[in-house]
Amino acid sequence: MVKQFARRDFGLLGLFAAGAAIRPVSAQIAYPTRPIRLVVPFAPGGATDVMARLMAARMQQELGQPMVVENRAGASGIIGAELVARAPADGYTLLMGSVTTHAVNVPMYGARLSYNPLRDFAPVTRVATGYNVLVVHPDVAARNVQELVAIAKARPGALAYGHGGNGTSTHLAGEMFKAAASIDILMVPFRSTAPATQALLANEIQLMFDTSTSALPLVRDGRLRILATCAPTRRADMPDVPAVAETLPGFEMSTWVGIFAPAGTPAAILERLDAAAQIGIRDAALLARLEQLGNEPFHAGPEEFARFMRADIERWTGIIRAARITPD
Repeated sequence: MVKQFARRDFGLLGLFAAGAAIRPVSAQIAYPTRPIRLVVPFAPGGATDVMARLMAARMQQELGQPMVVENRAGASGIIGAELVARAPADGYTLLMGSVTTHAVNVPMYGARLSYNPLRDFAPVTRVATGYNVLVVHPDVAARNVQELVAIAKARPGALAYGHGGNGTSTHLAGEMFKAAASIDILMVPFRSTAPATQALLANEIQLMFDTSTSALPLVRDGRLRILATCAPTRRADMPDVPAVAETLPGFEMSTWVGIFAPAGTPAAILERLDAAAQIGIRDAALLARLEQLGNEPFHAGPEEFARFMRADIERWTGIIRAARITPD
């Protein structure tokens, strides 16, 4: 009888051990137990900031702790990105990174870049993607890309475009446009997208390849005029707006944002964060807001996100070197 019970107890213990072995790792950790800081390496009001606030508001509902957005703008996102790269790998300091901080900056700054996107960060989740749009101040006479190019060629240096920092999509798109159209327009840099947009509204600059997130609400209000999108073809949500590529074949400027943790963050924490982000991305209200801002969900978990980022670095390296774009 003793042996029988021993065998039975051993079997129960085996089942218990097996259950523990297959239990999700994320269920075994006590995380989070305090507020999480989500650093945005750009100024408030820009595309990355808006996305961060949307995700933080939804993710904190799943995580059970506040997710506080903190803006650390400057140097094409380098200041904020470096801060998170040097933070403790405990899941309480995260970065809302972007195509700028984790792809473009690599070939743009080379050895001068103070962090390595692949070595110093642990990808958590890719969030959304979007395309820039070409917008002008209402006083600009052009109603399409062809007319804008004609004005620029007739009056070299008379038009100015603004961008939200060296290496940002607003900067790269402007320089690509100048080269593709063979025109002379002035480039006016700003610390971030938000002040550049304000300068455009004040007609201090005449055009901008702004992000859909910040530009489309102003277009709807009649404060800016949209001439084209930077998608490879016309967008389904804006079928009446042509793509720049219809005039300048091959022109495209896409963006993406995603959440990163410092390298060395435990896999269980990354899984917990990714799970919360996935629920947030599928939320109907958040999806509607993304669509309103001209973006779409673009989820990828840690491993897929890492593979995507490596490929995107290679892509931007080719584009930047071919166009001879520099940060200075």
